[in-house]
Amino acid sequence: MTVENTMPESTSTLENGAKPHPGRHFTIIEPGRTASNYWRDLWRFRELFLVLAWRDVTVRYKQSIIGVGWALIRPLLTMVVFTVIFGRIAGLPSPGGVPYTIMVFAAMLPWFLFSSLLGDASGSVAGAGGMISKIYYPRLINPFAKSIVSLIDFSISLALLAVLMVAYAFAPDWRVLFLPVFILLAVAAAMGPALLLAALNVRYRDFRFIVPFIIQFGLYVSPVGFSSAVVPEAWRWVYGLNPLVAVIEGFRWCLLRGEAQLGLWVLPGLGVVALMMWAGLAYFKRTERTFADVI
Repeated sequence: MTVENTMPESTSTLENGAKPHPGRHFTIIEPGRTASNYWRDLWRFRELFLVLAWRDVTVRYKQSIIGVGWALIRPLLTMVVFTVIFGRIAGLPSPGGVPYTIMVFAAMLPWFLFSSLLGDASGSVAGAGGMISKIYYPRLINPFAKSIVSLIDFSISLALLAVLMVAYAFAPDWRVLFLPVFILLAVAAAMGPALLLAALNVRYRDFRFIVPFIIQFGLYVSPVGFSSAVVPEAWRWVYGLNPLVAVIEGFRWCLLRGEAQLGLWVLPGLGVVALMMWAGLAYFKRTERTFADVI
């Protein structure tokens, strides 16, 4: 970015050491900010991040009849459908005598967090074209500001899970202390591809049609309505390449007293999360300087 500073010449010294004529002004044109200042700029614009996050929260529930109830209705209805289809009709087992409803809802929490983050953040840059084309700020603020709404919805759904556990007289043990680790893992699993899709969506708008497909396909190949125990052991390392497997089974391990299948076969999924986060962040930073030109 080019910054122009106008200051009285009487208080400045020119580059060659000469004193400028008093009473006049001159302009200093500084070079663009380097990559080393990128993270510092994010901190400098933290108030903009808070403003955008608050705006997204109010817009989500403005003129809505049910309001925050949508954060309860979506996972609740999905849990009922999955419990009936996989638990009653298909007769799939629940690990360790855990109530099937609790097992499914413990998986719905990270799944809805992932899908909401991916859906909202991937379109955040293309949807902020008016602001991006007029002022400078780190564009990384847009997708991360969108994530606040998803985290609020997640908190509401987590409170509903606590109510269900009380109703079923099923309480987690000490493993629940590790739940924040898997929450961060779920955010990282979503934000990696979201940053990549957000950057691509600026130039190629048809990428917005890919996001719903990814979300729908991911629901079918992830252990949301069933346990990973039903997957043959010979295929678990391949199945573990799905990063949501590690996230979902990690949630179940924390909330279901360690009854979930959480072994070394989830390590490939953790590698995929790290790779996607690095690729998404690197591509976003490399292309964001062109957003204002093509948006």
